[in-house]
Amino acid sequence: MTTPVCTSASHGQRRPSPYPSFASYVSARQPVLLRTARSLTANPSDAEDLLQTALAKTYVAWERIEDHRAIDGYVRRALLNTRTSQWRKRKVDEYVCDELPEPEPTAGEEDQAERQALHDAMWRAVMKLPDRQRAMVVLRYYEDLSEVQTADLLGVSVGTVKSAVSRALGKLREDPELVLVR
Repeated sequence: MTTPVCTSASHGQRRPSPYPSFASYVSARQPVLLRTARSLTANPSDAEDLLQTALAKTYVAWERIEDHRAIDGYVRRALLNTRTSQWRKRKVDEYVCDELPEPEPTAGEEDQAERQALHDAMWRAVMKLPDRQRAMVVLRYYEDLSEVQTADLLGVSVGTVKSAVSRALGKLREDPELVLVR
């Protein structure tokens, strides 16, 4: 395979492409292009599929692309065109029925939903704490800092951190929303 070259319009000189091969382009630009694909789709798996399709189209046209500095624009256009085509071709599988079919939840789904509900309830309870106690609880338990690190960061004594965190945990234990969870 020959090294792609770009022709400068102002000087008519040929110079090497910033991407000597398609593989080097993909390895350098994939994270940025994947973010673009994610913005066009509803989930990460669809975004990966969309990017793969657009990159396949780019690979086929690689030798025909004259200005390799503009490849990102070419790929973005391929992403958008591919996504538009997918949207137009989508098959609607909706049928009118008397009852809504509900899938039986698996054990993992129930656990995940319960964990999320507990996480949300805990965060709401933490947000009710006074600012100073909330900061100490967040640093100790969400940021996983030691009592010494928390004290240093907030400019207070270790004893202050211990007593404030103890009072905050007491308030959390008494929070009505968390009492129902236990």
